[in-house]
Amino acid sequence: MTTEELVVNDAGKAELAKFEANMARIEELTQRILAAFSHKKQVPQALQGPGSDLYMKAATAMWAEWLNHPSKIFEQQIEYWGKTLKHFTEAQEGLAKGTFQVPKDETGDDRRFANPLWKTNPYFNFVKQQYMMNAEAIMKGVDDLEGLSELERGRLRYFSGQIVDMMCPTNFLPTNPDALQRAIETEGQSLVDGLENLVRDLEAHDGELVVSLADGTAFQLGNNIATTKGDVVFRNELFELIQYAPTTDQVHKTPLVLFPPWINKFYILDLKEQNSLVKYIVDQGFTLFVVSWVNPDASMADTGLEDYIAKGYRTAINEVKAICGTETVNAVGYCIAGTTLSVTLSQMEQEGDSSVNSATFFTTLTDFSDQGEFRVFLTDDFVDGIEEECNRTGILESFYMARTFSYLRSRDLIYQPAIKSYMMGETPPAFDLLYWNGDGTNLPAKMAVQYLRHLCQKDEFAQGVFELDGMTHSVANVKVPVCAIACETDHIAAWKSSFQGVQKMGSKDKTFILSESGHIAGIVNPPSKKKYGHWTNPDLGLDPEDWKDSADKHEGSWWPRWAKWLSARSGEMVEARKPGDSSHPSLCSAPGTYVQRISL
Repeated sequence: MTTEELVVNDAGKAELAKFEANMARIEELTQRILAAFSHKKQVPQALQGPGSDLYMKAATAMWAEWLNHPSKIFEQQIEYWGKTLKHFTEAQEGLAKGTFQVPKDETGDDRRFANPLWKTNPYFNFVKQQYMMNAEAIMKGVDDLEGLSELERGRLRYFSGQIVDMMCPTNFLPTNPDALQRAIETEGQSLVDGLENLVRDLEAHDGELVVSLADGTAFQLGNNIATTKGDVVFRNELFELIQYAPTTDQVHKTPLVLFPPWINKFYILDLKEQNSLVKYIVDQGFTLFVVSWVNPDASMADTGLEDYIAKGYRTAINEVKAICGTETVNAVGYCIAGTTLSVTLSQMEQEGDSSVNSATFFTTLTDFSDQGEFRVFLTDDFVDGIEEECNRTGILESFYMARTFSYLRSRDLIYQPAIKSYMMGETPPAFDLLYWNGDGTNLPAKMAVQYLRHLCQKDEFAQGVFELDGMTHSVANVKVPVCAIACETDHIAAWKSSFQGVQKMGSKDKTFILSESGHIAGIVNPPSKKKYGHWTNPDLGLDPEDWKDSADKHEGSWWPRWAKWLSARSGEMVEARKPGDSSHPSLCSAPGTYVQRISL
């Protein structure tokens, strides 16, 4: 046997050994998948999709169309089948001629089909074009369906769109050229790695498929994320109060207390030094306190909004006043925490408590008359299901909130990450924002139902009829100076709704800033990035569109503008304060212990 034959033989043995090892690994992983599925949690049917009444109404509307407007249905069918048959014929002609050329493609661009093979390869192009035609026909059929209310049509369109997105050919290995190319290049190793990623995610979530968006081992709170120096100076059963160490010799007299949403954890505002709003505030000469909410478990089932106000907001405000020796504080509320801050201010106004000097609202809704993209989840079938689950478990698990937010952007937060992880075998990226996004929290049962039923569904606060803790609350009772920041493409708190809520507030001193980008990027927008601009317009008597049309556009972050606004309402400069005092010793260093608590 020659040397060359020995080398080839050894290479063949190595490849065979690798193949056998991969097959054994696949068999092992398959068994683990089956074991994970056997422990899968039971998700209530009401939280799996819309109630049957929506489908019945859609079916009834379709039959009515057939009976009353048969020509319209035939036109839709002829248009669809005409395109389909024309496409099929053109593809067949190309194959018959042996030209291996794709037919004319008029389906438009879609970033899911970025691989050049979708345009140049007859097989992949045929699949892509047919999918796009199918998707267009389905969505057009929904849009043209008569006999449905606007809400019903919106829900039907949303859920139809989810099915259409799920069936995209990029989501399946035989019709994904990127995944097939990767499998060939790696001799199948990418598929084994992808299977390992799939098993890891299934096992981590009790058999429920939740795609990991970021490398869970890449970050450690207090080490390379949430690193701004400070101390926990107060703690109760609901929150830890963090006071951050000053970085200037003098600070404004009036301290600032920031209330983040308890749907997620506060360190979205303190990710890295370069994009930390917490550090920026401290560097501008403000004494900053941040509330870090506890992650609820079933023992907090009866904790309601009234408890968050009494034991959370008002307790935090009083502790900050005591530590700093001031009569007032400035307050910030982000998202749901801003909504609750508004209710707190309504209560304080009625009680004659003037402890809050000014209020800032980040992406906050107080007017839910237009529920935006969330309206598909705020009908009785879903809310009834959530209430039933809350009564059963004592909490609304973070799993349900995370899944809801993800499906609002399913292409970016579900399917594309799943393709990269499970079909391409890629390791999730070390991305701080996505790491935070996967670090969700639960909601107490009572509070979750109060918020969804009374504030979101019934819009009682904006209407001035929200009953809580023996009082009737109204957004008109918010009378302190207000600065509200909304985000142009926010799919969670639509900026026009935020604007309308500010219009209804009773304050005579109101400022509204509209930032470019969305719910997170529009807020976490440091000046150093020079990435997103913002709009201002002092005339809040206009409707939202007219306000924006006549607003001044400014380049760069809104942070400096807000800092200037806040500075004018924060009093004289005094000697910088170290965290805590004799009555509030340091309990631990920031970011504290509650933020570390693992979700159930």
